[in-house]
Amino acid sequence: MNKNGIGRHIVFTGVPGCGKGTQARILKDKLSIPHLSTGEMLRAEAAKGTPLGLEIKALLNNGGFATDEMIIDMVSKRIDEPDCAHGFILDGFPRTLPQAEALDKLLADRGISLDAVIEIQVPDEIIMERILGRYACMKCGAGYHDKFQKPKIYGVCDVCGGMDFYRRLDDNRTTVQKRLINYRALTYPTIPYFEKKGLLRCVDGTGTIEAVSKKIDSILGIA
Repeated sequence: MNKNGIGRHIVFTGVPGCGKGTQARILKDKLSIPHLSTGEMLRAEAAKGTPLGLEIKALLNNGGFATDEMIIDMVSKRIDEPDCAHGFILDGFPRTLPQAEALDKLLADRGISLDAVIEIQVPDEIIMERILGRYACMKCGAGYHDKFQKPKIYGVCDVCGGMDFYRRLDDNRTTVQKRLINYRALTYPTIPYFEKKGLLRCVDGTGTIEAVSKKIDSILGIA
């Protein structure tokens, strides 16, 4: 492992909209390891229109989650791909206690151990504001927000110059409330699970993106 952390295996967790995807993408560039977003993988499958994709799409649009079996199979195949040989960042997995236990087995079978599970903590009222205002570039996927992260030029993507944007169908108040309830019921039990293993690291996610990133760097010992 070099000083930049090649070979690290990290999990980001927290309520929907806490910023784990944003922080995982920032860390990905610093560590030169892939960011594995199960949400993005699921949405890609849903967009294909396959029977599995249609089932996933219906679940996501109603604020639900894909089954453990769907997710575990998808993650197992993904971490065996060549770009994950030197480490990876998991974002949105594990989402349930059975998934956390399955992840332990997947990693043990490959002789891999987690370095840290980072929980980004943000109050519900801030989560609602963040999610309802976010949108992304249709062309390159760069993320923006009505209040917190506007493009430098109105209607033009800072990254690729694209002028078409989209909002996720499940980013509405009713669905977000369902997702927060689901998180507390299904995902929160993974927090004490990882805490008992000595892997849990908690970060206050209410500051700026840069401030939260610095806190994560400090936790991981990144210069």
